[in-house]
Amino acid sequence: MLIAFTPGRAAAALADVLAVFVPHGKLAAAIADVDAPDAFAGALAGAARDDGFEGRAGTSFWSPGLGKVAAKRVMLIGCGGGTPGELRAAAGLVGNQSRNKSARSVAIVCSEAAMGANALSLTIEAFAEGNYRFDKYKPAGQRKAPTDTLTYVGVQEDSATVAAALALAAGQELARNLVNEPAAEIHPDSIAAIAEGLAGPNVSVVASLGFEAIVAKGMGGIAGVGQGSDKKPRFVHLRYEPPGGAKAHVALVGKGVTFDSGGLSIKPNDGMLTMRCDMAGAAAVIGAMRAISELKPNVRVDVIFGAVENMPSGNSYKLGDILKMYSGKRVEIHNTDAEGRLVLADCLHYASELKPDVVVDLATLTGAAVVALGDWYSALYSREDSVAAGLLAAADTCGEAAWRMPLPDLYRDKIKAEWGETKNTGGRSAGSITAALFLSDFVTTPKWAHIDIAGPAFLDSALLHYVQGGTGTMVRTLCRWIGGLGA
Repeated sequence: MLIAFTPGRAAAALADVLAVFVPHGKLAAAIADVDAPDAFAGALAGAARDDGFEGRAGTSFWSPGLGKVAAKRVMLIGCGGGTPGELRAAAGLVGNQSRNKSARSVAIVCSEAAMGANALSLTIEAFAEGNYRFDKYKPAGQRKAPTDTLTYVGVQEDSATVAAALALAAGQELARNLVNEPAAEIHPDSIAAIAEGLAGPNVSVVASLGFEAIVAKGMGGIAGVGQGSDKKPRFVHLRYEPPGGAKAHVALVGKGVTFDSGGLSIKPNDGMLTMRCDMAGAAAVIGAMRAISELKPNVRVDVIFGAVENMPSGNSYKLGDILKMYSGKRVEIHNTDAEGRLVLADCLHYASELKPDVVVDLATLTGAAVVALGDWYSALYSREDSVAAGLLAAADTCGEAAWRMPLPDLYRDKIKAEWGETKNTGGRSAGSITAALFLSDFVTTPKWAHIDIAGPAFLDSALLHYVQGGTGTMVRTLCRWIGGLGA
């Protein structure tokens, strides 16, 4: 998508859609140019008021251009108090509704005082989020054209901010595409190849292991979960090395279960239908690396994931098995559908061996997180206040929701095993917490955070400006947080 800037009048902006941001209670001032005597001559404000539009956040009013302005359609979009977050939400709705109308060109009109560098970046990112569709398998006649050009009217050009925003948008789009593709297309080998395709001047492939090498390395969690599928597991480690030297070192770990049938603890049909999304953690860290390669923060970033299919077969791991993990710990299997934590455990121990300053893992790990926080909030676990605060602040800036959860040792007895050192599930009660406690046993670095993205990673129906499907959640949060560490 091309981002352009024009100092001209809003009424003269050539576009399929002219989107005017209207703060609550300031309709006349916001649309003064398009409602001028040589344009709508007051008729636009009158029609909007008759429709009850006052600029409240999340509301909009549409009008054809009628030859009164250069644009084919005019959209008045409410932005409430005009905060960066409200501008971001408004831009997301503009992107969504513009795609619904197959608008190839969109011009945004917003007060230059409100549209600083932060708001400019957020609105570009949000417009891209709203404009996204995964429709490659639809007949051509059912697809809506994306927006090619987004023009800001009366806003000063800022090429560096635009480049950073587009990098973030591209990383998030990659993550969404990976999640939305069917499991026949995104499987361990293909997701490994896509990740390795990010290698370039500052990004290298440190390790890319197949099944035999995974077994030889002693990664019993990855091997055990993945051994039941004909598509054998993969382990991938990418590294970004900043060109100017690193001020910090971060390891990002993602759960990469490309399809989760539940294994021998098989899921019912409805529970299995969208389980191509169970690799959203790996998709997020791959998408983050895609963006980081362009943003070039002064932080060394290791991206690590294990990619597996969890399938039932004669070779599947079984209830009661005791898996020897990469750390040497032995895990007793009480549910083969609690597989993601086994894959993550090997990756987390590997990441710890790199001795980064911070390890952050992301996973669609538990249904319990969705029960607790719903479809919009990610559950964040960390014993390090500074790490939790930094991630929560970055998420808030990005408009991505996260909530810090408790991590009490009081519940550790729930994962106490009879035969092994620990077991892979603690039962229904406090399920998201016990999963995080399990993971904590495989981290040896002082600073670690676990983000359970089971709710927002994949939407069963549209929410806000997001369409159904993968959201690419946490890509932008990770990148902003990492950027702050290197500032």
